[in-house]
Amino acid sequence: MNEVEKQYPVQTSSTFVKGVFIGGLLGAAAALLFAPKPGRELRGDISEKFVEATDKTKEVAGNVTDRTKEIATTVADQTSQVAGLVSDSAVSLAQTVSTKAKDVAKSITENKETVSSSLADAAQSVAKDVKDASDNVSKDVKDASNDVSKETQNKTNEVKKEVNSTTSTTGSNNTSFPTR
Repeated sequence: MNEVEKQYPVQTSSTFVKGVFIGGLLGAAAALLFAPKPGRELRGDISEKFVEATDKTKEVAGNVTDRTKEIATTVADQTSQVAGLVSDSAVSLAQTVSTKAKDVAKSITENKETVSSSLADAAQSVAKDVKDASDNVSKDVKDASNDVSKETQNKTNEVKKEVNSTTSTTGSNNTSFPTR
């Protein structure tokens, strides 16, 4: 678990729903105890507020689900791209190695005296090609990983802001009941 995950633990939607439900029950109980309104009217008000809170909770849960699906799709696309780059680099590397191996074999059969120098040249060339291909693959994987990380962080921040604004909006709509 990295530092960001430790700082911002993910809460499941069921935890949020439980919190809303328990808060609603506590609010309803407090309202019944301290309400200056008749019981039927008060129960009607509480019922309306509960329906509003339930609808808002369902809306937020739907938004979180949609955002999560978008992020999962983005991650899957980025992973596919990285896998394609790695595959292409591996094929290119294999072709380079194959070509160099054929060149070395031909060189050995043509001229036995130059085998050691040709072999050394081919090995350096293959090592350079492998290093270059490895560097390219490593850079591409790092870039893709950074892109996915940034996108995930941006989406997470957006969802958090949306949940916070929804929570603060829902909280500001609470009706306060005067004490007797």
